[in-house]
Amino acid sequence: MATIPEMIISSSEGARPITVIALGTASDLGIAGIEMVTPSTLIEAIKMGYRHFDTAAVYRTENPVGEAIEEALRCGLIKSRSDIFITTKLWCNSADRHLVLSAIKQSLK
Repeated sequence: MATIPEMIISSSEGARPITVIALGTASDLGIAGIEMVTPSTLIEAIKMGYRHFDTAAVYRTENPVGEAIEEALRCGLIKSRSDIFITTKLWCNSADRHLVLSAIKQSLK
């Protein structure tokens, strides 16, 4: 497994390390509706040492990231969900006040 640089972040729940290099999941093809990032691709990234993934609903990669985390947990590649850090985005098409909460809930799902 590769060693990826980490930094410590603090929150109300305490301090924890986060890898400073994230695997981006966006692609022009993914946005066009062709799935380029698959759970198996992400599993291989986890095996290589990645623990930080950058996604967004508009990339259509939130589900494959979630599936890969479930599989990594089942296979013992990671011990808990807290071993993985995910960055996602609230896209501008969901930024109207009445859309924000449902968009966030969908990303978390």
